[in-house]
Amino acid sequence: MKTALKFIILITFLISCKKKDTTEEATVQTEPKLIFKFKFDTLQARLNNTGGMSTIPANHRAQSPKMNKMSAHYIELAKDDFTALGSGVVLFHAPETSQGGTTAIDFNQSVRVANGQEFFSIPLKNLSPGVYKWLRVSLAYQNYNIIFKNVNIPGTQFATGTLASFVGYNTYISNFTINTQAQAVNANKLQGFWGFETSVAGQTFVQTGQATTTTVVNPNSANSPIPAGSCVVTGQFVKPGGLPSQLIIVGNEKQDIVVTVSLSTNKSFEWLETNNDNYFEPSAGDQVVDMGIRGMIPYWE
Repeated sequence: MKTALKFIILITFLISCKKKDTTEEATVQTEPKLIFKFKFDTLQARLNNTGGMSTIPANHRAQSPKMNKMSAHYIELAKDDFTALGSGVVLFHAPETSQGGTTAIDFNQSVRVANGQEFFSIPLKNLSPGVYKWLRVSLAYQNYNIIFKNVNIPGTQFATGTLASFVGYNTYISNFTINTQAQAVNANKLQGFWGFETSVAGQTFVQTGQATTTTVVNPNSANSPIPAGSCVVTGQFVKPGGLPSQLIIVGNEKQDIVVTVSLSTNKSFEWLETNNDNYFEPSAGDQVVDMGIRGMIPYWE
């Protein structure tokens, strides 16, 4: 009888421990987070560096690329218009390296995500309560498809190509794959470096170059400027529906706060047009001049 009683007590204890462990695991899994996701929008307003509506120069043309991947290098929350870059709440700063001679973004350690995917999250318990008007995100790399023209490529005049675009202030690249082809670099590349790949009639063509400018939208530039050559895009927090609404972190949230970082890809790939046929045609001398994202709207809920 005593042996049976001991056995029952042991089983009861094990079941109790199991329930406790399960409860603890569930608590960890449901811990509220601040989550950031990318959204690429070809219909969002096309803005200039200071947040005004942008027009395309008469001798330029542009198209809205089909985005594949994007990576961010830096994320910061700013409380008001006069919060200087770096003096807000810095949530994330990606790895850097001096392997190329000067400090640069380490491309090999960057996280590249597609439309709708999470690119960063942090437990809300790790943040102090606060109210924030602006989001700053330093974009580092984008990969997208574009339509181009080349009468010298056999089989077609028009084709789709993939462009790898490095928009961070400075990036150390050991190697990178544009679409299927790996390119060795082993050097730092300043903002605006790009690689272009297409495959037509069984042949693969690769080209690299350097854009002359990169638009970096900052609607708050008059109060809190961003250093030239960076790619720290600034956007005011809004609620779904578009009305401005400061991001509020209370400190006792029971659910995730999800921020959808909507990026304007509205004619964000821009080139100098040489023969007025309105198509990007590198073989005719068309030159890439701008690959900057054309605005950022952070929706939170």
